[in-house]
Amino acid sequence: MVEMIQSNWLAFLLVVIVAVLIAVWLIARPKKTRDRSFRPDVLDEGVAPAQRNQAFIDAPPASAGKPLHEHEPPAVPETLGGAGVAVAAAALMAEEEHEAAEAAKAAPQDRMPDTAEDAQAVAAAIKLHDNGATDDMTRIKGVGPKLAELLSSMGISRYDQIAAWSDADVQEIDAKMGRFSGRIERDDWRTQARYLASGDTAGYEEKFGKL
Repeated sequence: MVEMIQSNWLAFLLVVIVAVLIAVWLIARPKKTRDRSFRPDVLDEGVAPAQRNQAFIDAPPASAGKPLHEHEPPAVPETLGGAGVAVAAAALMAEEEHEAAEAAKAAPQDRMPDTAEDAQAVAAAIKLHDNGATDDMTRIKGVGPKLAELLSSMGISRYDQIAAWSDADVQEIDAKMGRFSGRIERDDWRTQARYLASGDTAGYEEKFGKL
């Protein structure tokens, strides 16, 4: 250590001088005095009252200009008392029922049935207009002339019949189809039949291709 200082004494001397100068500057620099001037308080004797925020006082209430709720009941004369409230509530209920009825009318009615129960309901509605005619079963993809003849022998000749099949019906009929077994589920006959029974050619072709 001593040898290092002796060999670099000039550098160490400069470091010591700089450190001494910094310490002197820190000690001798003037200190900033805090402003402790007297500030009167509104509670002190003889002090004028605080100024009011006139802009805040003159501002309109937050509820001013706010639109009434869409279904807020109409105002009724105060002289009607409880009867007026009942009238307003009845008017509001009538308006909501009317809107619900309009929404139901605007809802699309051509959605395909999602369950077997819905399909059976569709089939029942179609059968109301049944005139005894049969459908061309070969329009169902996967049904050829021989398979159509086999279905006819089982009394199946209409799209609405297939559309109304439950899973149990599919298993029962599939077991009678011999070498054609598995075609019902593979080619999704029930969905095809629902489109064909409802006359939705565009929906059919969008899902299964050109007829």
